[in-house]
Amino acid sequence: MSDSSPATFVTIDRTDPTVPVVTLNRPDRRNALSMELVSDGIAAFRELHRDRDARAVVLVGAGEGFCAGADLKGGSPAPDSESRGPVGSVYRAQEHIVDFMMAVHECDKPVVAAVHGAAVGGGLALALASDLRVADTTAYFGSVFIKVGLTSCDIGTSYFLPRLVGSGHAMDMMITGRHVPAQEADRMGMLNMLVPEGTHLDAAKDYAAQIAKNNEYGVWLTKRGLWANIDAPSIRHAVELENRQQILGTFTGNMTEAMRAFGEGREPEWGPL
Repeated sequence: MSDSSPATFVTIDRTDPTVPVVTLNRPDRRNALSMELVSDGIAAFRELHRDRDARAVVLVGAGEGFCAGADLKGGSPAPDSESRGPVGSVYRAQEHIVDFMMAVHECDKPVVAAVHGAAVGGGLALALASDLRVADTTAYFGSVFIKVGLTSCDIGTSYFLPRLVGSGHAMDMMITGRHVPAQEADRMGMLNMLVPEGTHLDAAKDYAAQIAKNNEYGVWLTKRGLWANIDAPSIRHAVELENRQQILGTFTGNMTEAMRAFGEGREPEWGPL
């Protein structure tokens, strides 16, 4: 594959093919979510979902911040919104942005959000839909939908945020719409890593590289299993899924290779999924 795949508002940098970097590339609008950017983002993550070279993905914003949320100044309509009435066209735009969040969340590769500057509204939702979050000290987060006359229950925020920080912190952010600085977000438990200003991308790439060293099967089903079991109705349901994953994993040969590599004092050479 080439080092990068160009698109209008989203790029994929494959300098390290095991850890591709997806960049929201609309810096003049602080990477606000136009319908075109959303379409490019969906396409990028669907491409990476089936990229066998990729082991983990970094998501970052170009320019002064991560993502300033939905573009409130209009622009092109959402796909499949032509000839619809007011409710239908707006609903289709809402679904289109949701499709982007779900493409990030359901990508088979773990996604590390590298956040600096603003991550508000849809930008917050993108960070939450990622599996891990690295932020530098300039980052701030806001569930600001309530400030534009809507609710703060939008594009996955009401699902992800309380699971990360608990219902009390989530209610605070969502009901006030206030901006939460990186240090406070870290204390809440929203962040996996807080790093000095300007180091967010390198830190996220190093973090993703740690994931990429693990076996493809293990990373794939750890992500799927964890998200499935967050909604498990009981411990019995959870362990039954775990049991099947573990037994199936023994047939990849990677456990045998890991033990052999340990005995020989070397790094394991993982077999393909």
